[in-house]
Amino acid sequence: MNLETVLRIILLILLIVCAISVNVTRTLLQSVIIFMAYSSVSCIIWILMESPDLAITEAAVGAGVSGVLFLLTLRKIREEDAKGLDEEEGG
Repeated sequence: MNLETVLRIILLILLIVCAISVNVTRTLLQSVIIFMAYSSVSCIIWILMESPDLAITEAAVGAGVSGVLFLLTLRKIREEDAKGLDEEEGG
């Protein structure tokens, strides 16, 4: 078994671990970070499969745009929750 095959096996195992841990994680922030790691590992796998167009798309959309949108949505949810708690305490 050569080094490239071992690297591919490790990346596939890491991909499976990321996919499972996104569903098992209790906090949303950790889930978003693991999702971004999943997309990054997927990007590396596409590069190893000699498909640079898919790798660039996965990096831009999966880890980039989607990750940022998830983080912004999470921040908005936390702001709404904090505002709701302030209204309950004040009213």
